[in-house]
Formats: sequence, C-alpha cells, structure tokens
Amino acid sequence: MRSGSLAALAGLLWLAPQTPPSGGAVTAAPASRVVPTERLLEAMKEVRAYELTATANGPRLQADVVLDLIHEAQATDPERRPLFIGHREWYEAFLARTGLPPSRAPLYVRRPYEVGQDLVVDYRREWVVEAVLQGPQPRAVANIRIFWERAPGKPDEYSYDDNLSSPHLRVTQKRLITYRLVDYADRLWYAEVAGLHGRPTSGALGVLFDLIGEARVQESRSAFLPDGVQVVRGRASKWGFDRTETMTVWPDGHADQGVPVSRPDLRALEARLLEPLAIRFRPVPKEP
Repeated sequence: MRSGSLAALAGLLWLAPQTPPSGGAVTAAPASRVVPTERLLEAMKEVRAYELTATANGPRLQADVVLDLIHEAQATDPERRPLFIGHREWYEAFLARTGLPPSRAPLYVRRPYEVGQDLVVDYRREWVVEAVLQGPQPRAVANIRIFWERAPGKPDEYSYDDNLSSPHLRVTQKRLITYRLVDYADRLWYAEVAGLHGRPTSGALGVLFDLIGEARVQESRSAFLPDGVQVVRGRASKWGFDRTETMTVWPDGHADQGVPVSRPDLRALEARLLEPLAIRFRPVPKEP
C-alpha cells in the first residue's frame, strides 16, 4: 500500500509556536505559501507514465507533484515556507489535467474535495530528520500533514470503496493524517504513517483481510521504472498482526501480488526496497 491517496491540511496548524531542533530558540514556523491551481496543473502535466485516474496511482501522483514543488521551493524560497495545497486547488487542477467533468472524478479525488482535506508540506530538513542511521542520505524529506477542519456536520473519518481498482480497495482516512515523505531519487519511503487505514476487498488479499478487518498503514516504499511500472512494499498492522506485502502496480493502476519471476528488472526494484533504512525523525509537531 502506498499510503492510499492523501490530500490535505490547513496551514494554520503550522503557524503556532513550535519547539525547534535542540539548541535553537523557540520560534514560530514561517507562514505557509499557498500553491495556486495553475502551479499544481503545471506539475501534473509533467506526469505521463501512468494513469492518473486509478486509485493505486493516486499516492504516486501526489508524491510526484509534492516533490516537484519541494525542489522548486528549495531553489527559490530563502524562507523555506511550508507549502499549503488546498483541496479546491488540487481538485480543479486534477479535473483540468484529466479533462474529466466533476461527475466522473475518481473517488480518491472526489472524497477529499467533498470533506475539505488540505495538505501542508514542511520540507525543512532539520525539522524532519535528527539523524540518518542507516542507508543513503535522502535527496529531500518532508513532514506531511493532511486534515480537514473540525466543523458541525463534518465527520472524524470517512471511508470509501473503490471497485474500479484491482484489487478492489476500501480506504479509511482519519481527520488527521501524518507521515514522513523521504525521497532517495531512486525510491520513495512513506515512514511513520498515522491516520490511514485500509484493506483490499477482492482477490487473495481480500480473503486474508476478511479475517482481520481494516489494518493501519504504517509505512510503504516504492521504486519505479521509466515505463511507469512500480513496485510497492507496504506494512500494515492490526491487533498485533503485522503484514508486509510486495505488489507490482502497472501503469493502468491494476496491482498484482508479488513481483513477476519473468521480470528481473522488477526483481531489482524489489531488492532495492529490501535494503535497510533507518532514520531518527524529529517529533511530529502537535496539532494545536
């Protein structure tokens, strides 16, 4: 599982005073910089290797866009302000990129828009990583916070079933989701995921999850080929049951358990995902 499709956060969360890395003074995080629809659309237009409407490709689309924005911000914003991606701007950019009318927007895009999920990206390395303990130095890191505002009539979580994906998926997103996005250039690591639950509802994995129910997504790692094929290794748990699975996700969004024996190139990606990685992360800033 590659963290499901995540949308989300109101930048006000990042304006409250926070404790900086040890040795620094107590300061407030700089005000978030709002990313306009036009910039999101520009980043989405760079994505061509896979089908954007497939649920299984949603996390990859989000990561591709977020990393594009991070790399630009690192080069152009000396204040290194967190990036605020609003639910309306993302939704409008997605519809413009795909040419779809609102009635045909995929569930993984429509539900975050309906509930008002926003996203804030804090890419200041010293606020994310305390020390790299094992593995290479990341090219980029970020604290990702996804949420919608509390308000009368708004739920604390929402779920949806995507029966167009393969396998079919049930995704549950809490009001607040956090994770660490770690970019190694040749692979992505979604570490310390909190607030995201899900399960496949068809196929062999569907039978397994019939027994344990929805599991809490803890982390996932992904690596890609230029033709859009990706290998994903994800870990989820429930009631002490810990399950790690490797999936091959094809450009059209359908997923197969494991990696084809006939594809040594994909086996090489899987081996890369098995390499040990360890980072001591800074504490996630608390919600005010």
